Amino acid sequence: MKVGILGGGQLGRMLLQAAANYVVETYVLENDEQCPAAHLCHHFVKGDIKDFETVYNFGKHLDAVTVEIEAVNVEALEKLEQEGVKIYPKPSAIKTIKNKITQKEFYKSNEVPSPDFRITHSIAELNYHTSFLPAVHKLGEGGYDGKGVQVLKTEKEFDKAFDAPSVLEKMVNIKKEIAIIVAMNSKGETAFFPPAEMVFDPVLNLLDYQVSPAKLTNEVLWKAEAIAIKLVKALNSPGLFAIEIFVDNNNEVLVNETAPRVHNSGHHTIEANYCSQYDMLWRIMLDYPLGNTDPILPSSIVNLLGAEGHSGEAKYDGLDEVLKMDNVFVHLYGKKQTKPGRKMGHVTIISKEYNELTYKAHKIKNTLKVIS
Repeated sequence: MKVGILGGGQLGRMLLQAAANYVVETYVLENDEQCPAAHLCHHFVKGDIKDFETVYNFGKHLDAVTVEIEAVNVEALEKLEQEGVKIYPKPSAIKTIKNKITQKEFYKSNEVPSPDFRITHSIAELNYHTSFLPAVHKLGEGGYDGKGVQVLKTEKEFDKAFDAPSVLEKMVNIKKEIAIIVAMNSKGETAFFPPAEMVFDPVLNLLDYQVSPAKLTNEVLWKAEAIAIKLVKALNSPGLFAIEIFVDNNNEVLVNETAPRVHNSGHHTIEANYCSQYDMLWRIMLDYPLGNTDPILPSSIVNLLGAEGHSGEAKYDGLDEVLKMDNVFVHLYGKKQTKPGRKMGHVTIISKEYNELTYKAHKIKNTLKVIS
């Protein structure tokens, strides 16, 4: 079976590492031949994943295609689907999710609980919504990793907003932020990974570290799982979906965003769960039974980000010390160049004790630095 991946970043890299366990011929389309996934696939094709002809020509000789990023040419995927190429998830699901406006409207029409919102097409339009503040302004397309998101507490901050089609989302008092990864196969059977709780860096608005399984009451867990399953069933597509969820101070569960692919919040599953998120996606694409999502042990993840003030060839300060730690697994993404805030790798920690997970996460953050 020939399977193509649109995008060659770290998610593609880890997907290819899991592919080694199966009989599958892998293809990657990416603009950068030095990308993290380039040397792990059987066939690398240099090209733009946003270009219709490039994506169509890449996919037309393949059995299946998946994505490791939403910013792809969906029209080319629609044509490939019409011609019999299996797309995971379906182009209709990617189309709904890749634009935050259509994503929010999808939640509303399918009665999936999500923060209240307004649509704006320009900064000037924000003046009609001053009573809706404080709110979060999210660029319709093109944002990622905290980019394309602005908190607007008063109208004095409108100059930071986006002068393009965007979502203005009511600010929620968040008690916890969790992510649930749901798998659905072509028969409509589903499985979900235990939720992970995300702890964010307030300065970079990027994940600081996360813990899984998240400590939740049964009431919140059941609500979150029910909403996640409802959402994925409504998308009506086989694939893997990461659903980011807010739990507010009243224990209400609200969907923040969905990603139609393997996700940062599921890296720990490589070591901490019987079946990883990456293995699960291969099972779906190769039409094998869904895997066992149970945790082997609780886990935490630390993201390795390029250190402030360092741009250039990447060096890993403190790596030896971290590699000496027990039950700690280092994943470097193979990016040659570092810059402040760039995702360069992650470290997974497993332990029976949640206290040890948190302690080691902070120790690793203070020990391992990506410098130039």
